[in-house]
Amino acid sequence: MARVKDKFIKTYSQGKLNGMEIWVDKDTGVNYVFAYSGYAGGLTVRVDAQGKPVVTPPSEIE
Repeated sequence: MARVKDKFIKTYSQGKLNGMEIWVDKDTGVNYVFAYSGYAGGLTVRVDAQGKPVVTPPSEIE
């Protein structure tokens, strides 16, 4: 099983105590949004205007 740090790459980050990050799955290119506030947080798939997952092309990952 792959380790988490080997599976995802953080492409965006804002905030310290309250903030948001965008993570990309290195295998599939699917983007995820992680929003947090203090000790609470949530993760969801990032979608485009048509409701389809945002996928980063392999050539743009690392």
